[in-house]
Formats: sequence, structure tokens, C-alpha cells
Amino acid sequence: MTNYDDIDFSPIQALTEGEVITHSTVRDITLPSGRVMALVTLDNGRDHTRPNTLGPATMTQLGETLSALKSRAAAGEIAAVGITGKQYILAAGADLSDISRVGSKDNARLVAQLGHKVLGMLGDLGVPSFAFVNGLALGGGLEIALNSTYRTVDASAAAIALPEVFLGIIPGWGGAYLLPNLIGIENALEVVISNPLKQNRMLKPQQAFDLGIVDAIFPPATFLENSLVWADAVLGGKKVERKNEPGKIERTVKWPVAIKMARGMLESKIGTVPRSPYVALDLLEKARSGTKAEGFAREDEALADLVTGDQFAASMYAFDLVQKRAKRPVGAPSKDLAKKVSKVGIIGAGLMASQFALLFVRRLQVPVLITDLDQARVDKGVAYIHEEIGKLEAKGRLDADTANRLRSLVTGTTEKSLYADCDFVIEAVFEEVGVKQQVFAEIEPIIAEDAILATNTSSLSVEEIGAKLAHPERLVGFHFFNPVAVMPLIEVVKTPNTSEAALSTAFVVAKGLKKNAVLTADAPGFVVNRLLAKVMGEAARAVYEGTPVADVEKAFAPLGLPMGPFQLIDLVGWKVAAHVQDTMVRAFPDRFYANDNFHALAELDAVVEKDKGGRVTGFTKAAEKVLKGHVGSTPASADTILTRVQDGLAQEIHLMLEQDVVPEVEDIDLCLILGAGWPFIDGGASPYLDREGASERVFGDTFHHPPIRGIES
Repeated sequence: MTNYDDIDFSPIQALTEGEVITHSTVRDITLPSGRVMALVTLDNGRDHTRPNTLGPATMTQLGETLSALKSRAAAGEIAAVGITGKQYILAAGADLSDISRVGSKDNARLVAQLGHKVLGMLGDLGVPSFAFVNGLALGGGLEIALNSTYRTVDASAAAIALPEVFLGIIPGWGGAYLLPNLIGIENALEVVISNPLKQNRMLKPQQAFDLGIVDAIFPPATFLENSLVWADAVLGGKKVERKNEPGKIERTVKWPVAIKMARGMLESKIGTVPRSPYVALDLLEKARSGTKAEGFAREDEALADLVTGDQFAASMYAFDLVQKRAKRPVGAPSKDLAKKVSKVGIIGAGLMASQFALLFVRRLQVPVLITDLDQARVDKGVAYIHEEIGKLEAKGRLDADTANRLRSLVTGTTEKSLYADCDFVIEAVFEEVGVKQQVFAEIEPIIAEDAILATNTSSLSVEEIGAKLAHPERLVGFHFFNPVAVMPLIEVVKTPNTSEAALSTAFVVAKGLKKNAVLTADAPGFVVNRLLAKVMGEAARAVYEGTPVADVEKAFAPLGLPMGPFQLIDLVGWKVAAHVQDTMVRAFPDRFYANDNFHALAELDAVVEKDKGGRVTGFTKAAEKVLKGHVGSTPASADTILTRVQDGLAQEIHLMLEQDVVPEVEDIDLCLILGAGWPFIDGGASPYLDREGASERVFGDTFHHPPIRGIES
């Protein structure tokens, strides 16, 4: 087994330039019984907006602190060690920018080994250790607690999670071994693998307590005081119940079954391209038996391997886009130019319009008006919104007073004159230029001259939609993605006429809705739908050539998308997909594929058959009947299909940059990550296309200089 005391950590200790050191200060606390606890507080000296992180210098200092406390424990000076954080924060884990600069596989292994050496000391002090999780505890922050003997949590802590798999790595400082042995394999699979893959879902403190990750939960006002009293009781012999700790039957029977089921679920949901979920799964499987030292050694090798790979490099690029670029949209005018929005109007009362209304009223908490052609449709829309607010109330996400207030803010009518005092009006009507022009023509004379109009078109020309407006400068594209409540992206579309005030208002409203906005020019399909149309068009081309639909789905797997192209078409709707393809073919007939027969398919109730995991396995009998006579007899190979879609995407992205659809390639990747679920491990599309050689094949260069790749070992 690894002897961490014999390892020379100087190569990574030399990489600490610029590290904001989280110091580990110690004070002695006399507990009610008279016992003395040495309490370590982690604090980087910054406010709560700069969480404690665990870089090499921080870990080295913490190791020295714990070593001194071990000596004090041996001398009988202290009965326990506690560890907590600065206000609202325990720690946000390792500094990922540090990890991405390690330079070699050997150094990456040292990062894992230093974490194991230092945090492992919390279980080897000679006295019990207590982690008082007083706030945010992510990754290495949670592993501090897992390595401790006992754990308490503040009921108001912001989030608790092991998000590493989301970023293309694994919990590498004990989490993959310690967690399943603390809370059982099924719970550990949820925390380590399922939650990160569900858009990086975090745990609330109560959930962490219910799972058994922490032993006690206390209210924020008296958290530390209660934790110290509880720790004193434990030191005095109070028994700590851990109902989810795995026993012999779970280890021998339940554990292998849970792993097998999880593997099957992963293969059906994400395919086999992402590496980190499967590496994590292997570590969790092996945690069933053997020693902690063996578990830590496995984590050392797994982390070293993943940190130096292409997927982690791409994940760090994607992480930087989402954490930084998305929060400071490129091209957004000064927010001082934005019109204050005190009432929102929504044209339409169908499902999409109702989803808009629910989002606007929840986030902006201003009056929201919906209208439609007949009152029955309006009433149905309002009822849907009220019902959804009721569901949120039932789940405890809204209190009764807030729920009632939100319901009172939503009104529906057929009387368009009530738009007169709306500051921001968005349409959610049929995707046809003439229909959108007509509804805006009816509304424009009613609203104030400085009110903003927004269209939610997915691919039509915003300029053409506004061509008949008296004030086209007030119109902006405001393209949501389905499901509206969940998807974090809004494409804000600027026409040659759009005023800075309208644009600024759109960005401010998007931020108020807690969405990330990306500025795009008024080009067909904007960003996301243009590139998805390329993906879907190449899939359709292969099918009409004669390739079985299941083979086409498999051919797209190396892209790493959350679902195959026909599964995606089935989700967005065949009529919508056919419409988008038509739009793109009209705009770029030489580069996009569509088939008239696609519209006949779109008229069917069901087009494809799927397995239990949602994967497309073939066409329905009705679809096969519609396709008959329209499908060729020259099926394409998987390699041919993949190369065509890779080269098509590279060509389209290159043209979009030349045509200034977005400022930079980073904005395209950001749109794909936030609007299409393009995986972090690809970094969006451009790093993947560079690595696969598509960029070189298409335009003789790469999107990134140098290409975004892992570290050579």
C-alpha cells in the first residue's frame, strides 16, 4: 500500500503561484463536560463570494496543522478535533484551475495522494474528529467531512455534493471509497453518479442527513453551539445511529446487483463515450470490500488518469464558459439602458405561453397578462399556471402567501387593450412569419412607445417578423428552449434595427429569469437550432439512403450527445423538426438536408419505437408504410455518417464565425452546452471537432490554438 509519508510532494508544491491559501487556524474549546476540543477553522480571508478552496499550499498547511494536533492528542492535551469553515462555507473542493495546470500524470497523481495524506489524517489523530459542515461543502469540502469520524450540518448550508463526475473526474480524496461504506451502495450511486449527471444536482442539508452522510442537523442560529454540545455527548458515550451503513447482506447481494443496474442505466442514458461515470462506477463497485488504504490507492490512479485526459481538459473549458462567460454576456449593452419592466404581456395562452407566464411571474414577481383568441383557451392557460403554482406550494418550494400572491398576479383575457401598460410583450404563437406579424400589428398601437416587443421564434428571421412594425427598433428575438423552466439558455437575437435599449432590456429580463443569455445575429436558426438541424438533417439523409434508424442512432454515439438524433426529433416534435429543416434548407439549400416525406412522417401519432431506456430501436409500422418507396438501397457506414456530421458541424461553425453570427467560437459552445445539453466532456462542439480532425479537414485549421487536449503523460 502507498506510504504517503514517504512521497515527495515538492513538484506540486511548486505550482502554488497565485493560489488563494485557505488557512487552518486552531483554537481550543472547552466543552460542557470540561473536555477540550481543538477546533480548526478553514478561512481564505475573502468574503462568502470567494469560497475556501483546497490547493496544494492549503493542503500542505492543513497537513501541518493536523500533524501538530495528533501530537497534542498523544500528549493528552485534547480529547477531540473539530473542523469547520468560515461563514457560509466549509470548502468548495480542490481549485480546479490548479488541477488543470499540473502538467503531467505524475503530478496529477501527487494531487490525489496529497489529498489522501492530509484528509486521511482526520481518521488517524488518536482522538475522534468532528466535521461541522457549516455551509457549502462540495467535492474535497465534503471529503473533509467523510474522512472525519463524525459529522453535523447546518440546516441552511447552501449545497452539499460530490460533483466531480460532472467535470470528467471522480471523487479522488476518499469519497469513492468512504461514501458507499457510510450510506450504502444505492445512495452512493445517487450522490456520486446520478446527481452530477442530472445537470449537477446538489443535496440540501436535510437530504444529506436523511441519506446518513451527516449524523446530526442543527438550525443555523445555534449551529456551532449545538454541534459542540452534541460532540461532547458523543465523546461521553452517546451512540450514533447509522441506519444506511451497509451490512453483510447488502455487500454480498445488493451491491453487485445495484452496480449492474447502474451500468445498464448509464449505457442507455449516456452511451459509453463519457469515461468518468464508468470509472466512478468501478471504484464504487470495488469499495464493497478491501481496506481503506486500497480504496485510496485506486482513487489515486483513477484521478491521475482522468485529470490528464482530453475529457477533463474539455470539461474545464466548458466549466469556464458556464462559470464566467455566461455571467458576463459578450456584446450586451449597459444595463443602465434597460427599460424597467413592471408588467409583462404574453401573446398566446397555449402550453408554451403558459410556461412563459409561470416563469415570468415566479422570477420577476410582476403582473403577467396572457391573451388568446377565445376565453376558453385563456381560462385553460390560467388554470394551468395556477395548478403549477399549487404543485410548487405542495412541494414546499413556495409558502402559501407567496403562492396566493403569484396567482393574483396572473390574469388572462381576450381584451388586447389591457396590454397598454405592459413594458415587455413576448409572443408565443404559431411559428409562421405572417401570424407573428399580424399579432404584433394588433398590439403595437396599444402599447407605450418605449415598450419592448420580443419574439420567441426558433428559426425565423426576426427582422422579417418586425418588417411591418412602425418601430422595428423595439423588437428583439428572445428564444427559449424546452422545457422552459429547466433549460438555462436564452438566445437574444439582434436585428440591424434593434435598439440598444431593447437589447439591454432583453439581457436584464433574462438575468431576472435566472437564465443565461447569449447574443446572436439574426441568422437562420440562430445558433442551437442551426447546428441541431445539421445533426438531424444528416441523420435523416442516412435513413433515406437506406440505413436502418437504429444504426444511425449508434453512428452518432461518439458525439456524446445526451440522446440520439431521432430520439431528439421525437422529443422536440416531428412537425417542429420538419419546419426547422425546411427553414434551414430554404436558407442554405446546398448545406442542409430535408426530405418532403418527412412531413408525411410528422403527421403520424407515433413515428419511432423505443426501448425502456428511451433509445430509438426502429420505426413504427405506420412510419414504415409512409417511408416505403422513399428510402434508397445504399446504406451508409457508421464511419461515413459520423464523418459527414463532424465535417458538417465544423463547416457550419466556421461559417457562423465568418458571418459574425456570434462574437467568438466560445459563444457557440456555450449555446450548445446550455441549450442542447452538449456534454461538458466535449467542451461543446469546437474542441471535439478539433480533436477529431474535422476542423483541419474542412478549413485547414483548428478553432482553438492550441487545440484543447489533455496533458501528455
